[in-house]
Amino acid sequence: EVMKLQETCHMENANETTLREGRGMLFVRQMFFATVLAFTAQGALAQEPDAKAMLKSMSDYVSAQKTIELTFDSDIEIITPQLEKIQFTSSGDVLLSRPNKLRAHRVGGYADVALFFDGKTVNIFGKNANAYAQFDAPGSMDQLIEALRAGHGIALPGADLLLSNSYETLVADVIEAKYMGRGVIDGVECEHLAFRNMDTDWQLWVKVGDSPRPCKMVITSKSVNSAPQYTLRVKSWKTGGEAAPEKFAFAPSASMTRLMPDQLIDLDELPQPAPTGGKE
Repeated sequence: EVMKLQETCHMENANETTLREGRGMLFVRQMFFATVLAFTAQGALAQEPDAKAMLKSMSDYVSAQKTIELTFDSDIEIITPQLEKIQFTSSGDVLLSRPNKLRAHRVGGYADVALFFDGKTVNIFGKNANAYAQFDAPGSMDQLIEALRAGHGIALPGADLLLSNSYETLVADVIEAKYMGRGVIDGVECEHLAFRNMDTDWQLWVKVGDSPRPCKMVITSKSVNSAPQYTLRVKSWKTGGEAAPEKFAFAPSASMTRLMPDQLIDLDELPQPAPTGGKE
């Protein structure tokens, strides 16, 4: 009986030892997997694309280009007094030679407007109205865009993409930035970025690769009823080469009417006033 009791005790001790060892191994395995998961999560977090970093890459690339030639399509929405959302579409082209030469042309259903800036003088010509406005604006293209906005009430929302340091301007009021994934614009694979300001939400699609040019931009106004949008799609993009000075020159003819700079609204892409419905 004593022998049987001793054997039983040995077996119980062995079982308890085995159980402790099993629990120990289970704990070690749990800690191992927890560590692996933690490092995996940290790695995934570290690899999560940074929307602002992608925006900075685009800005650096664009500002490094001395000459840019592009074509675009744009859509702008307005809200009528009857709360109807109406969209106006136009197309155009831009030729930029840094630091102080710009030519831009936009044609839509209600306006055919061209801007010429040779570094000293701005001429804005409305073909449909056969009228132009002219004023001095010595300085850079960045200063011109600021002057058009502050002094003449011209928004030029897509122009921010061409500034010499567009990053600082674009992120100045951003309160949230997100990377949305990849999309395709006109057959071009793009990084889709989304940003939020207090009054607007805006999205940007940037070409994947070594030349991260802007391909599409959408700005949504949250402060206006029905949240109208402005959409810009860059159709073609060419950099390099030299732009001849005469491409930025403008010589008005005797038949043209000269407008005061504060009359530039008369050359806008929207009809004045905007249509509110009814028969033609």
